Amino acid sequence: MVICVKTYLITGGAGFIGSNFIQYILNQHYSVKIINLDLLTYAGNLENLRSVKNHPNYKFIHGDIGDKKILSDIFNQHDVDYIINFAAESHVDRSILEPEIFARTNILGSVNLLNAAKNSWETKNGFKNSKKYIQISTDEVYGSLGETGYFTEATPLNPHSPYSASKASADMLVKAYFDTFGMPINITRCSNNYGPFQFPEKLIPLIILNCITHKPIPIYGDGMNIRDWIYVEDHCRGIDMVAANGSNGEVYNIGGNNEKANIEIVKLIIEYIRNNYDSSVGENLITYVSDRKGHDKRYAIDASKINEELGWRPETSFEQGIKKTIDWYFENKEWMQ
Repeated sequence: MVICVKTYLITGGAGFIGSNFIQYILNQHYSVKIINLDLLTYAGNLENLRSVKNHPNYKFIHGDIGDKKILSDIFNQHDVDYIINFAAESHVDRSILEPEIFARTNILGSVNLLNAAKNSWETKNGFKNSKKYIQISTDEVYGSLGETGYFTEATPLNPHSPYSASKASADMLVKAYFDTFGMPINITRCSNNYGPFQFPEKLIPLIILNCITHKPIPIYGDGMNIRDWIYVEDHCRGIDMVAANGSNGEVYNIGGNNEKANIEIVKLIIEYIRNNYDSSVGENLITYVSDRKGHDKRYAIDASKINEELGWRPETSFEQGIKKTIDWYFENKEWMQ
């Protein structure tokens, strides 16, 4: 029997979602080869991948998607089947301070990756079979919702920060490579992820870290900004299903159907830590600060398309996922350092 080995090029694989995806794929699929290309900026950490670093089907390359030579070498040396592009600057506050960094990585880096794939995959008769480029995007490209309604794949893009504008720009370029060249692509747009290995600039790990260290927990504005939360492993499973069976050229929203206000998240985490780890932690740590510029009020994803077409649904409730996440950070305090 001939086993068909699929080769994944994972960009940004040392980051939060990318590292979880690599571990998920290696656990779920026997006949895969993973190439992880990561520049290891502040949010990329090879400690996230300690459990797989010696895996025979895993290879790490230290490099930038902005480096055309590195990309060319990878495609010359490996028959890449799937590109999963996680590589991105992703923190809204940083994008407000340094928007040009986000344009360089998120837009120009994506163009370099698209061109490298096109040069390798395109033939006189179109594109090679069983190839796919997956752009990992965000629900932030849609802008902000009112009190009701949901983002669908048909919602017009209306980004409000340099971060989300750079992601929306990359999405449009990926779509253009499908429309112009017929390149096999999908775009996934996900709600807020949480889980192990998330850098503690993001809300949930920051709350946990500040509870551990008894530092003030800063909350923007009135804390009533609402986000839809998804456990990272559910997101990884959705990406895997899109890569394998998503229709070429299509966008798929991946949402957790877990809308929570920021202040609700903070109080829930404080309560769990107080009851299970440190009775001295309390709501006195909450500190309200001036609201972020251009802060979107509410995000909520309609994931019915991926439900109906691919059979994906979230399997981890927020109540289960947040407990697993808090427990992981308390069990891995050295990682936080």
